Amino acid sequence: MHRHPPVIARPYPRRMIRLILLTLILLTASPALAHPLIIAHRGASGERPEHTRAAYELAIRQGADVIEPDLVMSRDGVLIVRHENEIGGTTDVADRPEFAARRATKTIDGETLTGWFTEDFTLAELRTLRARERLPELRPANTAFDGQEPILTFDEALDIAAAAGVGIAPELKHPTYFAAIGLPMEDAFVAVLERRGLTGADAPLIVQCFEVTPLQRLNVRIATPLLQLVASGGGPADRPDLSYATMTTPQGLAEIAAYAGWIGTDTALIEPAPGTPSSLITDAHTAGLKVAAWTFRAENAFLPEADRIGTDPATHGRLRERLARFTSYGLDAAFMDQPVLGR
Repeated sequence: MHRHPPVIARPYPRRMIRLILLTLILLTASPALAHPLIIAHRGASGERPEHTRAAYELAIRQGADVIEPDLVMSRDGVLIVRHENEIGGTTDVADRPEFAARRATKTIDGETLTGWFTEDFTLAELRTLRARERLPELRPANTAFDGQEPILTFDEALDIAAAAGVGIAPELKHPTYFAAIGLPMEDAFVAVLERRGLTGADAPLIVQCFEVTPLQRLNVRIATPLLQLVASGGGPADRPDLSYATMTTPQGLAEIAAYAGWIGTDTALIEPAPGTPSSLITDAHTAGLKVAAWTFRAENAFLPEADRIGTDPATHGRLRERLARFTSYGLDAAFMDQPVLGR
């Protein structure tokens, strides 16, 4: 008698399990876990220079569910990973005499800045630069890694996330500004997602922006989850008629829910004082939105007085306790500089 070999159930690789769980969380209408998603804010930026491979890979080892790259553009239209298009404080460009003449003063979203800007460099030129710690006075240990890491492209950040089986939350920085100088960021972004098959509702992405109309246009072009960022003051650069205060009212949240599934809010809007939450999370959930909060950082300099330990701005305070309070309020995701403390 011919015998068929026994069928052996093969376990999913850990990265596949993580992606399946993340997809379920992004697609469900309510939190799927007892704790918020941990979004590594620019990677493990409390322990490595931000937006570097080292920062992302450390965050993943620490258990982050999602990594976050901020996206700006090169002169030749490539999406690259930097917190801002001004890179004087996050790279060694100021020490490079061949680029001294590129120093410029520009007005971006109403703010006048002097420095070196990514849109004045080709990708090949940007790749010659090396990252450095943005907050050396608060994170002196991170300066040991200065000069080691190159600037990443969006594609490279996607590769890091895919290899580890984690999600990714790209933020489009200043898309209206870039469009005005002939660098249509939305088109470049959608092209990358289409090429990589990441335009569906089940893509392990959350696309962020402080502006409104770029997200509204993306909502028509892709089904990928979208997140509207809001701050404790001001308003979106592309909508001078609109304030973030108006956007976080029940009516404003309902309007956001017409094009996005998430809001990403300053922690101050959720907890004006320690232990005293606002109604924002409840109002957002009522509108059908999930809520991410930014940014949870361990240093005293970024904590309310009640959560500090001692007076040294660089000393770590009571971040775990703070995150536990926000979890009790129903928070769905937390942007963290030290993802390990979220576990």
